[in-house]
Amino acid sequence: MGETAMETSVRTGLYIGGEERFTDEVLTIPDPGRPGAVVGEAAAASVSDVKDAVAAAKAAFPAWAALTPQERAAQMAAAIAGIADDRDADAAILSQENGKIRMEAWIDALVFELRWNLALMLTDEVDASKTLPPVPGAIPVSTDVTYQPLGVVTVIVPFNWPIAILGAALPHALLAGNTAIVKPPPSAPLATARVVQRVAEKLPPGVLNVVTGRDQDMADLIQNPDVAKVCFTGSVNGGKRIMEMASQTLTRVTLELGGNDAAVFLDDAILDDAHLDRLYAAIYDTTGQICMNAKRVFVHRSRLDDLVSGLSARLENAKLGYGLDDGTTMGPLHQPAQKAFVDEIIQEAKDAGADVREYGSLPEGDLAGGNFVRPAIVVDPALNLRVVTQEQFGPVIPVIPFDDEDEAVRLANDTWGGLCGSVWTASPEAAQRVGSQLECGYVWVNDHGATRLDLRAPFGGMKQSGFGREQGIEGVRAFQDTRSIATIDPEALASMAH
Repeated sequence: MGETAMETSVRTGLYIGGEERFTDEVLTIPDPGRPGAVVGEAAAASVSDVKDAVAAAKAAFPAWAALTPQERAAQMAAAIAGIADDRDADAAILSQENGKIRMEAWIDALVFELRWNLALMLTDEVDASKTLPPVPGAIPVSTDVTYQPLGVVTVIVPFNWPIAILGAALPHALLAGNTAIVKPPPSAPLATARVVQRVAEKLPPGVLNVVTGRDQDMADLIQNPDVAKVCFTGSVNGGKRIMEMASQTLTRVTLELGGNDAAVFLDDAILDDAHLDRLYAAIYDTTGQICMNAKRVFVHRSRLDDLVSGLSARLENAKLGYGLDDGTTMGPLHQPAQKAFVDEIIQEAKDAGADVREYGSLPEGDLAGGNFVRPAIVVDPALNLRVVTQEQFGPVIPVIPFDDEDEAVRLANDTWGGLCGSVWTASPEAAQRVGSQLECGYVWVNDHGATRLDLRAPFGGMKQSGFGREQGIEGVRAFQDTRSIATIDPEALASMAH
């Protein structure tokens, strides 16, 4: 493990108004795979540091907003250039602080760059306006409907895919003319803070700021009257708390929260290696800690055995271990509390007499006692078990048989969330028929999961998976407001006088 010798040497600061700032207080970042090991230290902002960040973003806003979208895009393109130069180091740090395998951490950073550049492709749409003509005898004005930026926005990202998730909102906010404060996750802030600071250093001071610290010191990122909007990705309960706080200042919110996503396999589903590999990734990537992972698999009863044996064959090759070690296919869960929850819902299923199948072996040596969980399948469980009703956010999946399409749709929709879903079938007609009935914001056909998300399409949830949309022009509009300018039309006015 010579590659992990860098641990504890990683240190990140705040970045406020174009200057790096270190603090006496720090966040000590533990390694989820190696008990007692420390990955590094991040600055812990004080309440006044946070106020300074808001003030810096507010001061930078008028000049940034006054640029054309094309001028902002040119500066943003220059700012992202070369971001990949340190990607190997970023990925190694993220792997250590998050627990996920190195390749996933590398992709995490890559997706930020992809999303940034895709946002820049929208530049010419940002200011697209329209004119409502006078209506003779009724409305004597012509009205220009234009878009304007909101002001200072805060983007709060979670531990699981922090850099990639940031890319779904930050470039759209900046392109629209807003200035931003990024709050990386307190439990895994290091790689995100590094990446964002490198971009921020190439933008005008105050346009992009980074603040890390304890949640109790961060209220001003949401409740400061100078913050126009907060974009939050995280848990359902976290989203409710953000919305409650934001209500005090009427700060707008976009909430991207958890999911209990259904993957529906119809009787004609293709279950070859390619499709089973996709399903396996959709469930077990990032040790199950992805909001849009499949959380419940519904399969036509005639195909249950095929699907379970296909997943089993893949789980038999799973190797639990340290994220930076060659050969590791599944790292630890990020936090001890999450390991305890996943262990508990697996045990609850066993105690209820469910058919629980576990795979792989827990690592030993200096990894013993890390947040590792053996991946599991729960076959045909009772529908009231927590492994079905709650988001597991871990490497365990219920596989539930159904007898007809209507039952499959009813079961899939019988949940609190509505982030994503998928339909697996050889029939394009059936895919559209079932997919259009799923109560969620995004549906895949014969696929599922973050690896093949269309990064141009609006993304977001229904029900308690949140509201608002990221990505695409919809994601830009989420950081704008309309402005209507009405001009009297003398002819239309005169015609009404008669």
